[in-house]
Amino acid sequence: MKNQLLNLIRDNVQEKRDFRVKNMGEEATLYLYDVIDDMWGISAEMVARELADITASTIHLRINSPGGDVFAARAIQTALAQHPARVIAHIDGVAASAATFITAAADEIRMTDGGFYMIHKGWTITMGNADDMRSVAGLLDQVDESIVRTLVARTGQSDTDILQWMAEETWMSAQEAKDRGFIDEIDEVSKGSAAQNMRRFDLSAYEKAPEIPEPEPDQLAARAHLERRLNLLGV
Repeated sequence: MKNQLLNLIRDNVQEKRDFRVKNMGEEATLYLYDVIDDMWGISAEMVARELADITASTIHLRINSPGGDVFAARAIQTALAQHPARVIAHIDGVAASAATFITAAADEIRMTDGGFYMIHKGWTITMGNADDMRSVAGLLDQVDESIVRTLVARTGQSDTDILQWMAEETWMSAQEAKDRGFIDEIDEVSKGSAAQNMRRFDLSAYEKAPEIPEPEPDQLAARAHLERRLNLLGV
């Protein structure tokens, strides 16, 4: 049996974890542009450590993530929820799996037009004997129940519908996510921008991942022109 989370991490591991923080006065911005995982991606410890140093009254949480370990995401979600700042989540490309759970800590969730929001039942990686596996399965059930309660409270949807969407690995466009109450607002920017952010990830570990549209010829030309200019400048 394939471990889908292991495949997701393996296919998207980066040389340098893409977690950045800009702390400027009354507003701070956290960029979660990576897999959610304590070992190979953005860890709960990394986020909690940065949050402890933020005194801003508003935190912008910018997310472009294919998901990851549900236990790490639960810890990140808790750390954000406990911070006194107002948290505004911005989904800049994709928020899949564990990444959507993190956004649930936000006071407001905004999503780029052309992006995707996906919920499913929690994933993790574990080792051990049959007793260990049963124990972890029980913990996953508890986390799934926690996710359902959180999403029911945010969306107003029934727990039956939420659980069914999770079981079916449901991908939603920005409009679908807004219609169902998962997000609050749609940011009307170029759909190509969201697609470009999503193309950095391999989503093949998922069964129903959408096809990401290829960039238009004018976008390719503009990018090539910019790269030539940067090369001339030695950047």
